[in-house]
Amino acid sequence: MRLFVAAYPPPAVLDDFVSHVSTLACGAPRPEGESLRLVPPDRVHLTLTFIGEVPDERLPRVEAAVAAGVGSGPRKVPRLRIGGGGRFGRGKFTVMWAGLRGDTTALNDLVSDLRRAMRSARVPFDVKAYRPHVTVARPGDRLPEEQVAADLAALSTYEGPEWPVESIDLVCSNQGPSITYDRLSSYQLR
Repeated sequence: MRLFVAAYPPPAVLDDFVSHVSTLACGAPRPEGESLRLVPPDRVHLTLTFIGEVPDERLPRVEAAVAAGVGSGPRKVPRLRIGGGGRFGRGKFTVMWAGLRGDTTALNDLVSDLRRAMRSARVPFDVKAYRPHVTVARPGDRLPEEQVAADLAALSTYEGPEWPVESIDLVCSNQGPSITYDRLSSYQLR
């Protein structure tokens, strides 16, 4: 299984974000066969911890580690909004993203607690520095640079509605011709 821990924006926040993204060049309808790999609305999420490939029999250990991370002491529920944006990579490796604003300190505390619990349970995870974002599209080099720049400018001024991150999910990413996400377990933040 390919696993990650994520927070999903509620429907009103998602609708506002999808409406904004649809105005961008990366969100415009494309000629048949051409894809900018716009993230579909049902897959828009905020990754908290990327775990990666895990054998099926280790799933209970992963679930216990996530539960321990969420339950480690009193927790402030992060209140976030999608806002701003940027890019990772250049040329064919271009990925456009939207940022997160609001109570990022509480969000970073949650991520630290999740990582600490995973280390204790010996669950491997991606240890790169945490950069909270929502992936918008993977246009690669299929979008002219001036359109990428215009989309990034439009993302930089976007400020979506605020929402409390009251629950997170352990998600399985099913790779193949069409990627799907299955939410395996949910955890309430209190």
